[in-house]
Amino acid sequence: MSSERNDSLDSADHRSGDHGSGDREPLDREPRVIGSRASDEDARLEKTLRPHCVADFVGQERIVEQLLLAIEAARGRGEALDHVLLYGPPGLGKTTLAHIIAHEMGVGLHMTAGPVLERRGDLAGILTNLEKGDVLFIDEIHRTNRIVEECLYPAMEDFLIDIVVDQGAHGRSIQIPLQPFTLVGATTRTGMLTSPLRDRFPITHRLQFYSLEEMIRIVTRSAGVLGVEIDAEGAREIAQRSRRTPRVGNRLLARARDYAQVRADGAITAEVARAAMEMLQVDPLGLDDSDRLLLRTLIEMFDGGPVGLKSLSVAISEDPETVEEVFEPFLIQIGFLNRTSQGRVATRRAWEHLGIAPSGAGGHAPQAGDLFE
Repeated sequence: MSSERNDSLDSADHRSGDHGSGDREPLDREPRVIGSRASDEDARLEKTLRPHCVADFVGQERIVEQLLLAIEAARGRGEALDHVLLYGPPGLGKTTLAHIIAHEMGVGLHMTAGPVLERRGDLAGILTNLEKGDVLFIDEIHRTNRIVEECLYPAMEDFLIDIVVDQGAHGRSIQIPLQPFTLVGATTRTGMLTSPLRDRFPITHRLQFYSLEEMIRIVTRSAGVLGVEIDAEGAREIAQRSRRTPRVGNRLLARARDYAQVRADGAITAEVARAAMEMLQVDPLGLDDSDRLLLRTLIEMFDGGPVGLKSLSVAISEDPETVEEVFEPFLIQIGFLNRTSQGRVATRRAWEHLGIAPSGAGGHAPQAGDLFE
């Protein structure tokens, strides 16, 4: 037990040492079909499938209702919409909502990302080109350079930007007025936002995971946009493996479409969808072979735990960051894994899902509900 405790403490030290690199993102070296972070292929697919108006958007009813109310009020006053911060796990529709805000306001949308804004001039060039009421969307806003972030403060509050002219003793700052605009910031990590920036967003919303019925509607709509025939049960088979995330559902739909085209008659039925998902090694809960390897290793090598992060990472030949930030969150969310002070523990539900009878140390954690409950 002492070695497990030491390994757990090593894991804590490892995490605390990451604070110096605040802009570090989870490393997923092997792109996974059920991963929630966007790939280049996702960008192309989402450009085709993304809803641009409220009528086509599924889910997040409370957020949409509040945004529409604020939009209607702003349009009635002839003003720009207040700045909006959207946060939550990746793949839930933050970028889509930015498109919808611009569409409903009847203004232009300008898109960039925090890591791209490296210098004051990068931001100044964007801000000075905005028309009255335009929407500026900054993805991964928590990764914006701090110097650039400070330039955002007067721009957001007073619609002014300070430009430094010349250098040294002759240097001076001039203020350039900006057209009133709306900044929509998106982040997966609100804790990494500075308080001054976070406090300048009058409207903040946390996006929630989608229900099974909502995912079925999203998959069905996407199939229609792609011109793919799909029945209700086929949509359900894909939706229940989607990890309650539209990006994952659309990616699985694209792979099922390929399978149906090559090995079936082009239509996605329940049987075709199941066969496609089996080929991808994605089970009915949305777990892939990497998830199952982690759980099986935890159960078979460490009797269900507790085991430290480093020992578990070495056992499955992954680095600790990938295990902690890519694999573990979903397993914890569905009640298959617990993080304790002594290390990682597989829950009874994880044992049962893998068809392994709990023994002694394993399976003592409380039961978890169904993924879509």
